[in-house]
Amino acid sequence: MLSENLSQLISSRRLGKPELYSGRKIAHADLMTMLQNADWAPTHGFTEPWRFIIFEGESLLHFCKEHAELYKKFTSEDKFSQSTYDKIAHRGDHSSHLLVTYMRRGDNPKIPEIEEICAVACAVQNLWLSATAMGIDLYWGTGGMVHHGSMKAYFDLRPQDHMIGLLYLGYSDAEKAKGRRITPLEEKIKWEK
Repeated sequence: MLSENLSQLISSRRLGKPELYSGRKIAHADLMTMLQNADWAPTHGFTEPWRFIIFEGESLLHFCKEHAELYKKFTSEDKFSQSTYDKIAHRGDHSSHLLVTYMRRGDNPKIPEIEEICAVACAVQNLWLSATAMGIDLYWGTGGMVHHGSMKAYFDLRPQDHMIGLLYLGYSDAEKAKGRRITPLEEKIKWEK
């Protein structure tokens, strides 16, 4: 039988805005626990495609500024927004850590790419639920240049690899939004008897 605690944990998971983080640092042991739990995601053929590049302290602030510069360099003048630039540049100011998350494609061509991407998403979910259980906020960012070729080049990823997102971690005393779903569960299920 499914534990009520697990159901509560799953339904209480929320996105936490980095702008509201306190700047308090996450203990190394807690971060490692989150990463160990991420490492137990399902994986077809044991490809284990999830990869994390971890930034903290000055390296985190430096990366955010570099990300903003990539946005400036590769965005046309008519689409460039100074507020977007500033948001990217300062998103990590109060974060404890940033985990750049990507999919490293396995060598088995029989395993579809979508399964590799889904495996990384499962790893992120494990990490996020672990963070929630520890009272740590997480923001999964996919904006800015995350899915632009310049970001892939920045991290020297292979052509077959994919950026998945930027996971900002930190603590916040901000009130968590109430959970909701727009479409009733019954409309998402079709029973075949």
